[in-house]
Amino acid sequence: MKVRLGFLLSLLAGDPQADRAVPPTGFTARLTVFTSGAMALLAVFALAFSLATERMADRWAAELARTSTLRISAPQDQVGAQTAAAVRLLETTPGIASARALTPEEQQALLEPWFGPDLPIASLPIPQLIEIIEEGDGFDETGLRARLLAEVPGAVLDDHTRWREPLVAAAERLRLLGLAAIVLIGLSTAAMITMAAQAALAANAQVIRVLRLVGARDIYIARAFVRRFTLRALTGAAVGTAVGMAAIWFLPSADDAGSFLTGLGFQGLHWLWPLAIPPLAAVVAFMATRGAALRSLKEQS
Repeated sequence: MKVRLGFLLSLLAGDPQADRAVPPTGFTARLTVFTSGAMALLAVFALAFSLATERMADRWAAELARTSTLRISAPQDQVGAQTAAAVRLLETTPGIASARALTPEEQQALLEPWFGPDLPIASLPIPQLIEIIEEGDGFDETGLRARLLAEVPGAVLDDHTRWREPLVAAAERLRLLGLAAIVLIGLSTAAMITMAAQAALAANAQVIRVLRLVGARDIYIARAFVRRFTLRALTGAAVGTAVGMAAIWFLPSADDAGSFLTGLGFQGLHWLWPLAIPPLAAVVAFMATRGAALRSLKEQS
């Protein structure tokens, strides 16, 4: 515990004499700053992707859970009568806020993405659709199906379960994929900083030997590497996070037409989440450099 506290205090205060053991510039410095910045930029996008898919899953679940569709499949001369009977039945069913038969134009708009705008809907035997909006705790699905079977034999109730569950499950998996990407980014950052620290230690082997000859302990030498590389990682991650947040800020805002592709930005308090990336990068660099420094110094002794 005392050793860790000493590391933290030295990280804040610094030690000019110990810092001479670490080159202030050069390949390892550029590699650490660039790696931290690039990984922080990727982490911002991965975080935005994960939060966007979470919002999308919640929206899909909420929208599809509150709506159902009734499909009237009957001979052409009976469609109107069965549609009117179904609407009257639905309007008197507890748990249903409204029931409305879609117009031919609305049904054509639903089919247009698949069949184009010139679909002759009037000449095709397309079932009549009735939109059902639920309220409160919803309706008794089993009871409604029984009533429909008795009074409107051509009606088929679709509660959107088979559509809702796969979509929500896919969005949830995408969210987990985004979180897994953030973990992999953290591990990659630790690996790259470890390699940079080991390269710096190897390049300063002669300086380290001299420090040991004058009585410097390994913990004293490692402290300089930990501080320098931690601050480099913090600086690079701060720049990468700022660039990433700026890029997210200029993305198109979410709307009904663009859906997921225009909803990748942060919303509300979610803008605070990327601010945790630079401190986390510094913690990763601290742990990776400390382990690499003590291990390399032990091997050189």
